[in-house]
Amino acid sequence: MGFLNEFKTFALKGNVMDMAVGVIIGGAFGKIVTSFVNDILMPPIGLLLGNTDFTDLSVNLTETFNLTPKEGAEPVIWKYGAFLQGCIDFIIMAFCVFLMVKLMNKMTKKKEAAPAPAPAPSKEELLLTEIRDLLKEKK
Repeated sequence: MGFLNEFKTFALKGNVMDMAVGVIIGGAFGKIVTSFVNDILMPPIGLLLGNTDFTDLSVNLTETFNLTPKEGAEPVIWKYGAFLQGCIDFIIMAFCVFLMVKLMNKMTKKKEAAPAPAPAPSKEELLLTEIRDLLKEKK
């Protein structure tokens, strides 16, 4: 029973739950970025390059090097377009994460920069201030 209690304590800690929420939101955010790249960004770029879909860019290495594959074997294809697509996805994702971290840092700096309100003077301080003021008046 000790192992299960230890696991329960670990799994229900705030950090683990925050991390789980972050992973889930990160996965959803990844889908949004992938859709943005595939459906919004890449079609105009492909149009500028002559109606090219990056994921279709490939080189058939079997034909390029005049190799004859074994009977029933599929040709060896180098799909560099899918790699380029993945690199573009990564760059956009990294940029978005950078912007989010920068925004969070800016927000936390504002909280830290706000001066804390001065604490109210204690009764002793008030009494000492009155005594000081009375002494000044007598001079």
